[in-house]
Amino acid sequence: MYADFHDGLPNPELDAQFYDGVPLRRLLAWGIDALLIGVVTFSLALFSLGLLFFVYFALWLIVGFGYRVLTIAGKSATPGMRLTGIELRNRMGNRLDGNEALVHTVAYHLVFMVPFGVLISGLLMLINDHGRGLHDVFLGTTAINRPAD
Repeated sequence: MYADFHDGLPNPELDAQFYDGVPLRRLLAWGIDALLIGVVTFSLALFSLGLLFFVYFALWLIVGFGYRVLTIAGKSATPGMRLTGIELRNRMGNRLDGNEALVHTVAYHLVFMVPFGVLISGLLMLINDHGRGLHDVFLGTTAINRPAD
């Protein structure tokens, strides 16, 4: 599958094409996903005849959590990730399954709850060889450019 394995993931030195531009693509994917989550959340609030606007932030968190778990479990990538050509892989180099998608999403949300967690995560993506964010470091996951199947 890959020329060299490092915990099952492509070696950043030997297979650099898997990591080229991934931090920027992750940022773009995050923006796309935030927009889609916002549209779904707003639509649900409107559909409720406005009642859900009173709990909009909680609704946004629930929609975002479900969106990430379901889409990552299905294709190891959110729609934003798919549009930008990246996907998540576990430490063995495999796509994430349902349980891993759930754990990844919980860790992702926890990073957002830590003061400066998003900033630390973003900086980590720029400085480590696998482009891992804070939650990825703890889980052994990473995002790579989607290989041609």
